[in-house]
Amino acid sequence: MRIEVESPEQLGYEAIRHNLAESSVSDMCLADYGIDVDVGRILLPYGDHLGLKRLRELIAAKGPGLSADDVLLTAGAAAALFIVATSLLHEGTHALVCSPNYATNLETPRAIAADLESFPLAFEDGWRLDLDALASRLRPKTRLVSVTYPHNPTGSMIDRETLKRLVALVERHPSALLLVDETYRELAYGEPLPMAASISGRVIAVSSMSKSHGLPGLRSGWLTCRDPNLMETFLAAKEQMFITGGVLDEELTARVLEHGGETFAQITARTETQLAIVREWIAGNEHFEWVEPAAGVVSFPRLRPELSIDVDGFYRALFEDHGTYVGPGWWFDQDSRYFRLGFAWPTEDELRGGLAGLDQAAAASLV
Repeated sequence: MRIEVESPEQLGYEAIRHNLAESSVSDMCLADYGIDVDVGRILLPYGDHLGLKRLRELIAAKGPGLSADDVLLTAGAAAALFIVATSLLHEGTHALVCSPNYATNLETPRAIAADLESFPLAFEDGWRLDLDALASRLRPKTRLVSVTYPHNPTGSMIDRETLKRLVALVERHPSALLLVDETYRELAYGEPLPMAASISGRVIAVSSMSKSHGLPGLRSGWLTCRDPNLMETFLAAKEQMFITGGVLDEELTARVLEHGGETFAQITARTETQLAIVREWIAGNEHFEWVEPAAGVVSFPRLRPELSIDVDGFYRALFEDHGTYVGPGWWFDQDSRYFRLGFAWPTEDELRGGLAGLDQAAAASLV
């Protein structure tokens, strides 16, 4: 998918004035979390293959009934998703993945020749998850049902009851497991969903420090699952890939989780402020419409369907003339009139400048 070569990191941050493409909060440093550590004193042996036990205990403590042995540390959530897909899927197995979705959830099953079926969420339905329609897509060879909540890229959300009904649906299917990407779980606008793996042993959940904590450079992620046989398989997969995680990354992540509560509260407050700016901008907008996000830091607006517009010209003008970058729909196998708008990464001034650029590029591209 084109996201791999068109990401802001590959394009170069210096080329973008108004970066509205990011799917995380602003990049942070350890000092922002009150962490002052002499890394020269940290011993760097091979670590525990499951990952630093202290960190696994901190993660497990957030889910009732979870223990450190139910947590496997990985190099970000992307590695966890890769481990799950390559451990469970192969040619002939069926994977049902809610769409739109992040590239890794789509491309890895395709790469290993699994029978990937996208289950579409629709703008017109408010990106709502229809469990009855999902149930009708299950097959005898369905091995994995994959969802992301809070959702990337739409910002849509499900409630606790829907999550429990989804788990029960998968539990009734003899061969299926449920994969929940819960990377944005703690950026709920109210009470977060429970950690999905705490509900059932048939659930695998993944998360990381990259999106909600603004620490993608730590490369700290994890998967959680209460099934010891599955965890043994996932551990074997991890050992084939990189044996153990980065000891330094895991130690620093543990310190952030131990001491970073006040900073995380500031992150959530800033997210609310930035969302309000986008909400005000799009209200009555003549060029764009959206389903307002219900959680997280991204949204998935679209150019109004009634507009006659040169879409390629819109993206070209947006970047070349206004220095504004968003995540086009093709990053997510969606129509190019949609785009991901991340509102918590840029500064307030950059966000306002990017929103103005969107209006100006759309107006210039009308035909």
